[in-house]
Amino acid sequence: MTETTQARPAGRTGRSTHLPGDGAVWVMVLGDLIIFGSYFLIFMVHRSMAPQEFLAAQRHLNLNIGVLNTVVLLTSSWFVARSVVAARTGDFATAVRLTYLGGACGALFIGLKGYEWATKIAQGHTLGASEFFTFYYMLTGVHLFHVALGMLVMGFVARELRRPHRRRMSMVESGAVYWHMVDLLWVVIFGLLYVMR
Repeated sequence: MTETTQARPAGRTGRSTHLPGDGAVWVMVLGDLIIFGSYFLIFMVHRSMAPQEFLAAQRHLNLNIGVLNTVVLLTSSWFVARSVVAARTGDFATAVRLTYLGGACGALFIGLKGYEWATKIAQGHTLGASEFFTFYYMLTGVHLFHVALGMLVMGFVARELRRPHRRRMSMVESGAVYWHMVDLLWVVIFGLLYVMR
């Protein structure tokens, strides 16, 4: 019996009680969350030491692009979550399609972020222009790397779903866990850089 069709232990509600994905991906996700949490804490400390300077620099960010990027990534998470549901029910064609849509949202996010960076640099808000923009490029740059890596992961997941003899739900779920972490990190970054006053 393959993993895609194998019954899993169910709780009293009849729902699966297993931890989605592979244990190793959870170790990596928790490690990433700790590292980003440290970045966020350092940002907050520096912001508290120069609140007016940070606020003045923050006003140069385009809130509309930040909101659009947030909607794009949350939509991508929805596609990826629906892909996992489709794969669990054996609808692999739909799962592949939804995985590609999640990855396409990631590509759109990268395009929007590239446009935003180019606009800020053209306005003179470069990496060393202020402490705020140093944090801005560092946080969004490291996150952008995670988005690009997540798109690579989505490619592996789609390949896994297209191969009947290699379909492993743990791989599909692990890809989704990583992608949701990337989206969660963006929500925090968006709140810190664009919204918090």
